[in-house]
Amino acid sequence: MGRIFGTDGVRGVAGAELTAQLAMDLAVAAVPVLAPAAAASGHLGRPVAVIGRDSRASGDFLEAAVVAGLASSGVDVLRLGVIPTPGVAYLTGALNADFGVVLSASHNPAADNGIKFFGRSGVKLPDETEDAIEATMRAAAGGAGRIADDPSVLGFGRVTDAYSAHETYLDHLLATLPETAGQPPLHGLRVVVDCAHGAAYSIGPRALRRAGAEVIAIGAAPDGLNINAGVGSTHLETLAAAVVEHRADAGLAFDGDADRCLAVDGDGQPLDGDQILAVLASQLKRSDQLAGDTVVVTVMSNLGFHDAMRESGIRVIETPVGDKHVYAAMQHGGYVLGGEQSGHIIQMGHATTGDGVLTGLHLLAAVNAMGIPVSAAGKMMARYPQVLINVRGDSGRPGDKDRAMADPALDEAVNVARAALGAAGRVLLRPSGTEPVIRVMVEARQSDLAEQTAERLAAAVRLALS
Repeated sequence: MGRIFGTDGVRGVAGAELTAQLAMDLAVAAVPVLAPAAAASGHLGRPVAVIGRDSRASGDFLEAAVVAGLASSGVDVLRLGVIPTPGVAYLTGALNADFGVVLSASHNPAADNGIKFFGRSGVKLPDETEDAIEATMRAAAGGAGRIADDPSVLGFGRVTDAYSAHETYLDHLLATLPETAGQPPLHGLRVVVDCAHGAAYSIGPRALRRAGAEVIAIGAAPDGLNINAGVGSTHLETLAAAVVEHRADAGLAFDGDADRCLAVDGDGQPLDGDQILAVLASQLKRSDQLAGDTVVVTVMSNLGFHDAMRESGIRVIETPVGDKHVYAAMQHGGYVLGGEQSGHIIQMGHATTGDGVLTGLHLLAAVNAMGIPVSAAGKMMARYPQVLINVRGDSGRPGDKDRAMADPALDEAVNVARAALGAAGRVLLRPSGTEPVIRVMVEARQSDLAEQTAERLAAAVRLALS
Protein backbone atom coordinates (compact mmCIF):
# COMPACT_ATOMS: atom_id res chain seq x y z
CA MET A 1 0.00 0.00 0.00
CA GLY A 2 1.33 3.46 -0.92
CA ARG A 3 1.01 6.64 1.12
CA ILE A 4 -2.66 7.15 1.94
CA PHE A 5 -2.40 10.91 2.59
CA GLY A 6 -2.65 12.92 -0.60
CA THR A 7 -2.22 16.63 -1.18
CA ASP A 8 -5.31 17.44 0.90
CA GLY A 9 -5.84 14.67 3.42
CA VAL A 10 -7.13 11.15 2.76
CA ARG A 11 -9.70 10.82 -0.01
CA GLY A 12 -11.56 8.07 -1.80
CA VAL A 13 -14.94 6.67 -2.68
CA ALA A 14 -16.88 6.43 0.57
CA GLY A 15 -17.48 2.84 1.61
CA ALA A 16 -14.90 1.54 -0.88
CA GLU A 17 -11.44 3.10 -0.50
CA LEU A 18 -12.60 5.22 2.45
CA THR A 19 -14.23 2.78 4.87
CA ALA A 20 -15.50 3.19 8.41
CA GLN A 21 -12.64 1.01 9.63
CA LEU A 22 -10.04 3.21 7.95
CA ALA A 23 -11.68 6.32 9.38
CA MET A 24 -11.61 4.87 12.88
CA ASP A 25 -8.02 3.67 12.56
CA LEU A 26 -6.87 7.09 11.35
CA ALA A 27 -8.64 8.78 14.25
CA VAL A 28 -7.02 6.48 16.80
CA ALA A 29 -3.57 6.94 15.23
CA ALA A 30 -3.91 10.73 15.13
CA VAL A 31 -4.29 11.11 18.91
CA PRO A 32 -0.73 10.31 20.10
CA VAL A 33 0.70 12.35 17.20
CA LEU A 34 -1.46 15.48 17.45
CA ALA A 35 -2.01 15.57 21.21
CA PRO A 36 0.84 13.61 22.81
CA ALA A 37 1.12 15.64 26.01
CA ALA A 38 -2.61 15.68 26.73
CA ALA A 39 -2.97 12.03 25.78
CA ALA A 40 -0.32 11.03 28.30
CA SER A 41 -1.57 13.18 31.15
CA GLY A 42 -4.51 11.03 32.17
CA HIS A 43 -8.18 11.65 32.85
CA LEU A 44 -8.01 15.29 33.91
CA GLY A 45 -5.98 16.26 30.87
CA ARG A 46 -8.03 14.60 28.14
CA PRO A 47 -7.32 15.94 24.66
CA VAL A 48 -10.06 17.88 22.89
CA ALA A 49 -10.87 17.62 19.20
CA VAL A 50 -13.46 19.38 17.03
CA ILE A 51 -15.01 17.62 14.05
CA GLY A 52 -17.03 19.07 11.19
CA ARG A 53 -18.20 17.85 7.81
CA ASP A 54 -19.84 18.83 4.57
CA SER A 55 -23.30 17.72 3.48
CA ARG A 56 -22.49 14.32 1.89
CA ALA A 57 -24.66 11.41 3.00
CA SER A 58 -21.51 9.41 3.75
CA GLY A 59 -20.52 12.02 6.29
CA ASP A 60 -22.90 10.45 8.79
CA PHE A 61 -21.18 7.08 9.03
CA LEU A 62 -17.66 8.49 8.64
CA GLU A 63 -18.30 11.02 11.41
CA ALA A 64 -19.58 8.22 13.64
CA ALA A 65 -16.44 6.17 12.94
CA VAL A 66 -14.05 9.06 13.63
CA VAL A 67 -15.90 10.06 16.79
CA ALA A 68 -15.82 6.44 17.99
CA GLY A 69 -12.08 6.23 17.37
CA LEU A 70 -11.37 9.49 19.18
CA ALA A 71 -13.67 8.93 22.14
CA SER A 72 -12.44 5.35 22.63
CA SER A 73 -8.91 6.80 22.73
CA GLY A 74 -9.78 9.19 25.54
CA VAL A 75 -10.46 12.31 23.46
CA ASP A 76 -13.29 14.72 24.23
CA VAL A 77 -15.04 15.45 20.93
CA LEU A 78 -16.96 18.59 19.99
CA ARG A 79 -19.23 17.87 17.02
CA LEU A 80 -19.79 20.89 14.80
CA GLY A 81 -22.05 19.21 12.21
CA VAL A 82 -22.22 20.61 8.68
CA ILE A 83 -19.86 23.59 8.55
CA PRO A 84 -17.28 24.97 6.10
CA THR A 85 -13.79 23.50 6.36
CA PRO A 86 -12.32 26.91 7.32
CA GLY A 87 -14.92 27.07 10.09
CA VAL A 88 -13.40 23.92 11.59
CA ALA A 89 -9.92 25.43 11.24
CA TYR A 90 -10.98 28.64 12.98
CA LEU A 91 -12.88 26.89 15.77
CA THR A 92 -9.98 24.52 16.45
CA GLY A 93 -8.11 27.58 17.69
CA ALA A 94 -11.06 29.54 19.08
CA LEU A 95 -12.23 26.60 21.21
CA ASN A 96 -8.66 25.78 22.30
CA ALA A 97 -8.86 22.27 20.85
CA ASP A 98 -5.78 20.10 20.41
CA PHE A 99 -6.71 19.35 16.81
CA GLY A 100 -9.56 19.43 14.31
CA VAL A 101 -10.99 16.90 11.87
CA VAL A 102 -12.87 17.62 8.64
CA LEU A 103 -14.87 15.12 6.62
CA SER A 104 -15.13 16.42 3.06
CA ALA A 105 -14.03 15.83 -0.51
CA SER A 106 -14.30 19.51 -1.43
CA HIS A 107 -15.38 19.93 -5.07
CA ASN A 108 -15.50 16.18 -5.82
CA PRO A 109 -18.82 14.41 -6.51
CA ALA A 110 -21.05 13.10 -3.73
CA ALA A 111 -19.73 9.54 -3.92
CA ASP A 112 -16.32 10.68 -2.68
CA ASN A 113 -15.35 11.80 0.78
CA GLY A 114 -12.19 12.60 2.70
CA ILE A 115 -10.59 13.05 6.10
CA LYS A 116 -8.34 15.99 6.89
CA PHE A 117 -6.72 17.03 10.15
CA PHE A 118 -5.84 20.46 11.49
CA GLY A 119 -3.24 20.93 14.18
CA ARG A 120 -3.53 23.22 17.19
CA SER A 121 -4.62 26.75 16.19
CA GLY A 122 -6.21 25.34 13.03
CA VAL A 123 -3.13 24.95 10.84
CA LYS A 124 -2.78 22.32 8.13
CA LEU A 125 -0.44 19.47 8.95
CA PRO A 126 3.02 19.26 7.38
CA ASP A 127 3.79 16.11 5.42
CA GLU A 128 5.98 14.70 8.19
CA THR A 129 3.12 14.88 10.69
CA GLU A 130 0.79 13.08 8.30
CA ASP A 131 3.52 10.49 7.79
CA ALA A 132 3.72 10.00 11.57
CA ILE A 133 -0.05 9.41 11.78
CA GLU A 134 0.16 6.91 8.96
CA ALA A 135 3.14 5.14 10.54
CA THR A 136 1.31 4.91 13.86
CA MET A 137 -1.72 3.43 12.15
CA ARG A 138 0.32 0.86 10.27
CA ALA A 139 2.26 -0.11 13.38
CA ALA A 140 -0.99 -0.83 15.18
CA ALA A 141 -1.88 -3.32 12.39
CA GLY A 142 -5.52 -2.33 12.30
CA GLY A 143 -5.51 -0.54 15.65
CA ALA A 144 -6.46 -1.72 19.09
CA GLY A 145 -8.48 1.46 19.45
CA ARG A 146 -6.58 2.59 22.55
CA ILE A 147 -3.67 4.89 23.29
CA ALA A 148 -3.25 3.58 26.82
CA ASP A 149 -2.71 0.02 28.02
CA ASP A 150 -4.95 0.59 31.04
CA PRO A 151 -8.32 2.16 30.20
CA SER A 152 -8.76 3.28 33.79
CA VAL A 153 -5.79 5.64 33.48
CA LEU A 154 -7.21 7.66 30.62
CA GLY A 155 -10.90 6.87 30.55
CA PHE A 156 -13.15 7.42 27.57
CA GLY A 157 -13.71 10.78 25.93
CA ARG A 158 -17.00 12.68 26.08
CA VAL A 159 -18.92 13.58 22.92
CA THR A 160 -20.74 16.93 22.83
CA ASP A 161 -22.76 18.65 20.12
CA ALA A 162 -21.30 22.12 19.63
CA TYR A 163 -23.50 23.49 16.86
CA SER A 164 -23.81 26.82 18.66
CA ALA A 165 -20.14 27.42 17.77
CA HIS A 166 -21.34 28.23 14.24
CA GLU A 167 -22.30 31.65 15.61
CA THR A 168 -18.77 32.13 16.93
CA TYR A 169 -17.40 31.49 13.44
CA LEU A 170 -20.01 33.75 11.83
CA ASP A 171 -19.23 36.56 14.26
CA HIS A 172 -15.54 36.16 13.43
CA LEU A 173 -16.18 36.47 9.68
CA LEU A 174 -18.12 39.70 10.11
CA ALA A 175 -15.59 41.16 12.56
CA THR A 176 -12.87 40.98 9.88
CA LEU A 177 -14.65 43.47 7.61
CA PRO A 178 -13.50 47.10 7.58
CA GLU A 179 -15.54 49.57 9.53
CA THR A 180 -17.76 51.87 7.49
CA ALA A 181 -19.45 55.08 8.55
CA GLY A 182 -23.19 54.68 8.99
CA GLN A 183 -23.79 51.74 6.63
CA PRO A 184 -22.83 48.05 6.67
CA PRO A 185 -19.95 47.23 4.29
CA LEU A 186 -22.10 45.50 1.67
CA HIS A 187 -24.97 47.98 1.79
CA GLY A 188 -26.65 48.50 -1.58
CA LEU A 189 -25.41 45.28 -3.19
CA ARG A 190 -27.71 42.60 -4.55
CA VAL A 191 -25.80 39.33 -4.54
CA VAL A 192 -26.55 35.81 -5.73
CA VAL A 193 -24.67 33.19 -3.73
CA ASP A 194 -24.27 29.59 -4.96
CA CYS A 195 -23.52 27.33 -1.99
CA ALA A 196 -23.00 24.14 -4.07
CA HIS A 197 -25.52 22.34 -1.84
CA GLY A 198 -22.54 22.05 0.47
CA ALA A 199 -21.10 23.10 3.79
CA ALA A 200 -21.85 26.84 3.45
CA TYR A 201 -25.54 26.42 2.58
CA SER A 202 -26.56 28.23 5.78
CA ILE A 203 -23.55 30.27 6.93
CA GLY A 204 -22.79 31.75 3.48
CA PRO A 205 -26.12 33.54 2.90
CA ARG A 206 -26.40 34.53 6.57
CA ALA A 207 -22.96 36.17 6.55
CA LEU A 208 -23.71 38.18 3.43
CA ARG A 209 -27.07 39.36 4.76
CA ARG A 210 -25.58 40.42 8.09
CA ALA A 211 -22.93 42.36 6.15
CA GLY A 212 -25.72 44.36 4.50
CA ALA A 213 -26.26 42.69 1.13
CA GLU A 214 -29.58 41.71 -0.42
CA VAL A 215 -29.06 37.97 -0.98
CA ILE A 216 -30.53 35.44 -3.37
CA ALA A 217 -29.30 31.98 -2.39
CA ILE A 218 -29.09 29.05 -4.82
CA GLY A 219 -27.52 25.62 -4.32
CA ALA A 220 -28.63 25.91 -0.70
CA ALA A 221 -30.79 22.79 -0.31
CA PRO A 222 -28.43 19.86 0.34
CA ASP A 223 -29.94 16.38 0.34
CA GLY A 224 -26.74 14.39 0.85
CA LEU A 225 -26.43 13.49 -2.83
CA ASN A 226 -26.57 16.79 -4.74
CA ILE A 227 -23.36 18.43 -3.48
CA ASN A 228 -21.46 20.07 -6.39
CA ALA A 229 -23.99 18.60 -8.88
CA GLY A 230 -24.25 21.29 -11.56
CA VAL A 231 -23.72 24.05 -8.99
CA GLY A 232 -20.93 25.75 -7.10
CA SER A 233 -17.51 27.00 -8.12
CA THR A 234 -17.03 24.22 -10.69
CA HIS A 235 -20.24 25.20 -12.53
CA LEU A 236 -20.20 28.99 -12.77
CA GLU A 237 -22.70 28.94 -15.64
CA THR A 238 -25.47 28.23 -13.10
CA LEU A 239 -24.49 31.25 -11.03
CA ALA A 240 -24.06 33.48 -14.09
CA ALA A 241 -27.58 32.71 -15.31
CA ALA A 242 -29.04 33.46 -11.88
CA VAL A 243 -27.17 36.78 -11.60
CA VAL A 244 -28.51 37.93 -14.96
CA GLU A 245 -32.03 36.70 -14.14
CA HIS A 246 -32.16 38.54 -10.83
CA ARG A 247 -30.32 41.62 -12.13
CA ALA A 248 -27.83 41.26 -9.32
CA ASP A 249 -24.63 43.26 -8.90
CA ALA A 250 -22.51 40.15 -8.43
CA GLY A 251 -22.50 36.45 -7.73
CA LEU A 252 -20.34 34.33 -5.43
CA ALA A 253 -19.81 30.58 -5.81
CA PHE A 254 -18.39 28.27 -3.15
CA ASP A 255 -17.27 24.68 -3.53
CA GLY A 256 -18.58 21.79 -1.45
CA ASP A 257 -16.56 22.55 1.68
CA ALA A 258 -16.46 26.33 1.08
CA ASP A 259 -12.71 26.80 1.30
CA ARG A 260 -12.72 28.46 -2.11
CA CYS A 261 -14.70 31.24 -3.76
CA LEU A 262 -15.11 32.36 -7.37
CA ALA A 263 -17.31 35.20 -8.58
CA VAL A 264 -19.23 36.62 -11.54
CA ASP A 265 -20.02 40.24 -12.30
CA GLY A 266 -23.42 41.74 -13.05
CA ASP A 267 -23.22 40.60 -16.67
CA GLY A 268 -22.46 37.02 -15.66
CA GLN A 269 -18.79 37.23 -16.60
CA PRO A 270 -16.53 35.14 -14.33
CA LEU A 271 -13.79 36.31 -11.98
CA ASP A 272 -11.26 33.65 -11.07
CA GLY A 273 -8.94 33.52 -8.09
CA ASP A 274 -6.28 35.62 -9.81
CA GLN A 275 -8.72 38.44 -10.46
CA ILE A 276 -10.05 38.28 -6.90
CA LEU A 277 -6.49 38.39 -5.57
CA ALA A 278 -5.75 41.41 -7.78
CA VAL A 279 -8.69 43.28 -6.24
CA LEU A 280 -7.79 42.33 -2.66
CA ALA A 281 -4.08 43.06 -3.12
CA SER A 282 -4.78 46.48 -4.62
CA GLN A 283 -7.17 47.41 -1.82
CA LEU A 284 -4.75 46.26 0.88
CA LYS A 285 -1.89 48.20 -0.70
CA ARG A 286 -4.10 51.28 -0.98
CA SER A 287 -4.81 51.08 2.76
CA ASP A 288 -1.15 50.32 3.57
CA GLN A 289 -2.04 46.85 4.91
CA LEU A 290 -0.27 44.64 2.33
CA ALA A 291 2.77 43.34 4.22
CA GLY A 292 5.92 43.79 2.19
CA ASP A 293 3.77 44.93 -0.75
CA THR A 294 3.82 41.24 -1.64
CA VAL A 295 1.27 38.62 -2.66
CA VAL A 296 1.92 34.86 -2.84
CA VAL A 297 0.51 32.73 -5.68
CA THR A 298 1.19 29.40 -7.36
CA VAL A 299 2.78 28.62 -10.70
CA MET A 300 -0.75 28.35 -12.15
CA SER A 301 -1.42 32.07 -11.83
CA ASN A 302 -2.05 33.89 -15.09
CA LEU A 303 0.70 35.96 -16.69
CA GLY A 304 -1.76 38.84 -16.75
CA PHE A 305 -1.83 38.78 -12.94
CA HIS A 306 1.94 39.20 -12.82
CA ASP A 307 1.73 42.13 -15.24
CA ALA A 308 -1.02 43.84 -13.24
CA MET A 309 0.83 43.45 -9.95
CA ARG A 310 4.05 44.76 -11.47
CA GLU A 311 2.20 47.87 -12.67
CA SER A 312 0.76 48.35 -9.16
CA GLY A 313 4.14 48.06 -7.47
CA ILE A 314 3.28 44.72 -5.85
CA ARG A 315 5.80 41.90 -5.71
CA VAL A 316 4.67 38.38 -6.59
CA ILE A 317 6.13 35.21 -5.03
CA GLU A 318 5.39 31.87 -6.74
CA THR A 319 5.04 28.46 -5.09
CA PRO A 320 4.15 24.95 -6.30
CA VAL A 321 0.45 24.20 -6.71
CA GLY A 322 -1.42 23.72 -3.43
CA ASP A 323 -2.61 26.08 -0.72
CA LYS A 324 -0.33 24.30 1.74
CA HIS A 325 2.67 25.68 -0.20
CA VAL A 326 1.10 29.14 -0.38
CA TYR A 327 0.53 29.14 3.37
CA ALA A 328 4.12 28.03 4.07
CA ALA A 329 5.56 30.85 1.93
CA MET A 330 3.26 33.40 3.56
CA GLN A 331 4.22 32.26 7.03
CA HIS A 332 7.92 32.26 6.20
CA GLY A 333 7.86 35.79 4.78
CA GLY A 334 5.25 37.30 7.08
CA TYR A 335 2.89 38.03 4.17
CA VAL A 336 -0.86 38.52 4.61
CA LEU A 337 -2.35 37.64 1.22
CA GLY A 338 -1.95 34.69 -1.08
CA GLY A 339 -3.94 32.15 -3.02
CA GLU A 340 -4.66 30.11 -6.07
CA GLN A 341 -6.41 30.67 -9.37
CA SER A 342 -8.98 28.08 -8.25
CA GLY A 343 -10.27 30.48 -5.61
CA HIS A 344 -8.36 29.28 -2.54
CA ILE A 345 -7.53 32.67 -1.03
CA ILE A 346 -5.65 32.93 2.28
CA GLN A 347 -5.94 36.14 4.29
CA MET A 348 -3.41 35.42 6.99
CA GLY A 349 -4.62 38.11 9.38
CA HIS A 350 -8.04 36.45 9.54
CA ALA A 351 -7.60 32.75 8.71
CA THR A 352 -5.07 29.93 8.57
CA THR A 353 -6.51 28.40 5.41
CA GLY A 354 -8.56 29.31 2.37
CA ASP A 355 -12.01 30.55 3.35
CA GLY A 356 -14.61 31.03 0.62
CA VAL A 357 -17.11 33.00 2.68
CA LEU A 358 -14.39 35.27 4.04
CA THR A 359 -13.06 35.84 0.53
CA GLY A 360 -16.49 36.70 -0.85
CA LEU A 361 -17.17 39.17 1.94
CA HIS A 362 -13.85 40.96 1.45
CA LEU A 363 -14.13 41.03 -2.35
CA LEU A 364 -17.53 42.70 -2.20
CA ALA A 365 -16.47 45.05 0.60
CA ALA A 366 -13.45 46.13 -1.46
CA VAL A 367 -15.58 46.78 -4.55
CA ASN A 368 -18.10 48.75 -2.51
CA ALA A 369 -15.34 50.80 -0.90
CA MET A 370 -13.84 51.58 -4.31
CA GLY A 371 -17.26 52.65 -5.60
CA ILE A 372 -16.93 50.57 -8.78
CA PRO A 373 -18.96 47.71 -10.25
CA VAL A 374 -17.62 44.18 -10.02
CA SER A 375 -17.12 44.20 -13.80
CA ALA A 376 -14.60 47.04 -13.45
CA ALA A 377 -12.83 45.19 -10.64
CA GLY A 378 -12.53 42.13 -12.86
CA LYS A 379 -10.73 44.22 -15.46
CA MET A 380 -7.99 45.28 -13.06
CA MET A 381 -5.91 42.58 -14.75
CA ALA A 382 -5.91 41.24 -18.30
CA ARG A 383 -6.36 37.46 -18.50
CA TYR A 384 -4.16 35.81 -21.09
CA PRO A 385 -5.73 32.74 -22.74
CA GLN A 386 -5.08 29.69 -20.60
CA VAL A 387 -6.07 26.16 -21.61
CA LEU A 388 -6.30 23.36 -19.05
CA ILE A 389 -6.82 19.74 -20.11
CA ASN A 390 -7.15 16.85 -17.67
CA VAL A 391 -5.81 13.63 -19.20
CA ARG A 392 -6.92 10.35 -17.66
CA GLY A 393 -5.16 7.04 -18.28
CA ASP A 394 -7.11 4.03 -19.53
CA SER A 395 -6.07 1.62 -16.80
CA GLY A 396 -6.51 3.87 -13.78
CA ARG A 397 -3.55 2.21 -12.04
CA PRO A 398 -2.04 4.33 -9.23
CA GLY A 399 1.45 4.32 -10.81
CA ASP A 400 0.33 5.49 -14.25
CA LYS A 401 0.84 9.18 -13.49
CA ASP A 402 4.38 8.76 -12.17
CA ARG A 403 5.36 6.49 -15.06
CA ALA A 404 4.03 8.94 -17.63
CA MET A 405 5.71 11.94 -16.03
CA ALA A 406 9.08 10.12 -16.27
CA ASP A 407 8.63 9.32 -19.99
CA PRO A 408 11.52 10.87 -22.02
CA ALA A 409 9.25 11.36 -25.06
CA LEU A 410 6.82 13.42 -22.98
CA ASP A 411 9.69 15.46 -21.57
CA GLU A 412 10.86 16.21 -25.10
CA ALA A 413 7.35 17.26 -26.17
CA VAL A 414 7.21 19.71 -23.25
CA ASN A 415 10.62 21.18 -24.14
CA VAL A 416 9.55 21.67 -27.76
CA ALA A 417 6.35 23.43 -26.68
CA ARG A 418 8.19 25.73 -24.28
CA ALA A 419 10.73 26.68 -26.93
CA ALA A 420 7.94 27.49 -29.41
CA LEU A 421 6.08 29.73 -26.93
CA GLY A 422 9.17 31.50 -25.60
CA ALA A 423 8.54 34.40 -23.25
CA ALA A 424 5.04 34.89 -24.66
CA GLY A 425 3.63 31.84 -22.92
CA ARG A 426 4.29 28.91 -20.65
CA VAL A 427 3.61 25.21 -20.13
CA LEU A 428 2.89 23.31 -16.93
CA LEU A 429 2.33 19.57 -16.55
CA ARG A 430 1.51 18.10 -13.15
CA PRO A 431 -0.14 14.98 -11.78
CA SER A 432 -3.26 15.73 -9.77
CA GLY A 433 -3.02 15.04 -6.07
CA THR A 434 -6.75 14.34 -5.76
CA GLU A 435 -7.73 12.64 -9.05
CA PRO A 436 -6.19 9.97 -11.35
CA VAL A 437 -5.30 12.52 -14.03
CA ILE A 438 -2.38 14.56 -15.35
CA ARG A 439 -3.19 18.24 -15.80
CA VAL A 440 -1.87 20.00 -18.90
CA MET A 441 -1.84 23.80 -18.72
CA VAL A 442 -0.75 26.04 -21.59
CA GLU A 443 -0.86 29.82 -21.54
CA ALA A 444 -0.22 32.15 -24.47
CA ARG A 445 -1.23 35.60 -25.62
CA GLN A 446 -3.13 34.08 -28.55
CA SER A 447 -5.95 31.66 -27.70
CA ASP A 448 -5.54 29.52 -30.82
CA LEU A 449 -1.84 29.01 -30.07
CA ALA A 450 -2.64 28.01 -26.47
CA GLU A 451 -5.33 25.56 -27.61
CA GLN A 452 -3.18 23.94 -30.30
CA THR A 453 -0.19 23.56 -28.00
CA ALA A 454 -2.33 22.11 -25.21
CA GLU A 455 -3.94 19.56 -27.53
CA ARG A 456 -0.54 18.41 -28.80
CA LEU A 457 0.75 17.99 -25.26
CA ALA A 458 -2.43 16.21 -24.14
CA ALA A 459 -1.92 13.74 -26.99
CA ALA A 460 1.66 13.19 -25.82
CA VAL A 461 0.42 12.58 -22.26
CA ARG A 462 -2.17 10.06 -23.48
CA LEU A 463 0.56 8.20 -25.34
CA ALA A 464 2.76 8.17 -22.24
CA LEU A 465 -0.15 6.85 -20.15
CA SER A 466 -0.99 4.06 -22.59
